Amino acid sequence: MIKKLSYSLLVLILSGFLIWEYKVNLIIWTLPKIMNFISPIQANIPIDWTEGPSEVLNKDDKRPNIILILADDMGYNDISLHNGGAADGSLKTPHIDSLAKNGVRFSRGYAANATCSPSRASIMTGKYSTRFGFEFTPIPDAGRTVLTWLLEEDDSELKARIDREVAMNLPAFMQQGMPSEQLTIAEILKAEGYYTAHIGKWHLGHADGMNPQSQGFQDSLNLHGAYYLPEGHPDVVNAKFDTTIDKMIWSSGQYSATFNGGDPFAPDKYVTDYYTDEALKVIEKNKNRPFFLYLSHWAIHNPLQALRSDVEQMSHMHGHNLQVYAGMIAALDRSVGKIVQKLKDLDIYGKTMIIFTSDNGGANYIELEDINKPFRGWKISFFEGGIRVPFIISWPDEINPGSIFDSAVHHFDIFPTIASAAKATSFNEKDLDGVNLLPYVKSENPDEPHQTLFWRSGNHQSVLHKKWKYIVSKKENKRWLFDTSIDPLEKNNLLASFPDEVEKIENLLEKFNSEQKEPLFSSSYDAPIMIDKYDGQTYEEGDEYIYWSN
Repeated sequence: MIKKLSYSLLVLILSGFLIWEYKVNLIIWTLPKIMNFISPIQANIPIDWTEGPSEVLNKDDKRPNIILILADDMGYNDISLHNGGAADGSLKTPHIDSLAKNGVRFSRGYAANATCSPSRASIMTGKYSTRFGFEFTPIPDAGRTVLTWLLEEDDSELKARIDREVAMNLPAFMQQGMPSEQLTIAEILKAEGYYTAHIGKWHLGHADGMNPQSQGFQDSLNLHGAYYLPEGHPDVVNAKFDTTIDKMIWSSGQYSATFNGGDPFAPDKYVTDYYTDEALKVIEKNKNRPFFLYLSHWAIHNPLQALRSDVEQMSHMHGHNLQVYAGMIAALDRSVGKIVQKLKDLDIYGKTMIIFTSDNGGANYIELEDINKPFRGWKISFFEGGIRVPFIISWPDEINPGSIFDSAVHHFDIFPTIASAAKATSFNEKDLDGVNLLPYVKSENPDEPHQTLFWRSGNHQSVLHKKWKYIVSKKENKRWLFDTSIDPLEKNNLLASFPDEVEKIENLLEKFNSEQKEPLFSSSYDAPIMIDKYDGQTYEEGDEYIYWSN
């Protein structure tokens, strides 16, 4: 009896040890199953989009339809119009390229932040998101737990720092969002008689007052789960990485969407194609009245999942991960092509303004080298690779095709640009940080839109002032100064050579910081990001890095 108890105790201890030792892998494997059990996903539900009039009621209304297409984590070099495209130029994006060739391409288009949520908040409000305290990116509660464990197990030389007490006492994910009193471009357009629809990722809060319907959208098809297709679906090809964020994303574990705040349900196809097809329905149903469509793709954010049919077209590329990533870009490019073709079929292409951009640069945790080429840095850093993004405006009736605009523009310029095109007046321009870009691209204003731009995520901050780019990781006192007029690739740190310029810019940054609001929720960790190596490569002495706060 004693012997049996001893064996049982030993097995129990050993099992407990193994469970604790491999707790992260265990939760990544079990969490999707638990989530699907606790919150089951119902079968696909046909979307009942609001339908406009059967004919044009006011033929004198010359206001454009407006479509804002936002990619997620798309690097500067992910479109072939920039530097040839990823995969050594073999990945082509003909439809996105065509959008630029038929409109204006901003060669220095900047994301509002190096992560998704603050950028999206700036796009929606026309302001620095730090003005109203939306400084950090919300992380789902379960994902935060996985992230905490992963960071605690980190034994690399550049070790992430986590404040466990802060992390465990953050507001619930649903409550981490943009304050309801912030006026969005959707609210402005809705007040002007536009039909407003949101499709895809929101990530600006899901509680009452923060969700898309509370922020001006009449209809919202909202991303709910992180999967593009179920992991084991016969039509999908997956790529996984042994990186913190990839493990966290895979643990989210659901293939789902919601409509107008209803219960989650499964899309009926690969998510990028699903959102696109629903967008086509929105356009079809509202072709006879001005509409604002915010098509906020999940693509090409991880988890890396592509249609098998798209991956098969990438067989000439070296490496499974690249083929999957390229397949995801192909689906996104196909989406743009379908949108444009639908507008042409309905004879409303000329009167439709299309804006295409990405929320930030390409990510380091997907282990691909050239996605931000030729720029240094990655998503979550303020080097150019983290914030220089594709930025295109097409409006055939108003903008000359094939234009290239080389001055710096910013995500918060989207709000006033759209508002001006729609002839909206129900807001105060002085409340915005952005400017209307139309006079600049039409050569009606010879000046530059901005002399100074700022980026801030806690410890990590940056300033672009005229030709100077200043970057700081404050806790480590790591600082850089670049002359962008001769060194746009940020290779030569001039910090020691121009102390007067450094002092001037630091004063500008200090003044900017003094005008911002305290964060709505605290930063709980600082993550190291190597500038010239992707996640998973070994840190070596002399490698440059920053610590990013979130």
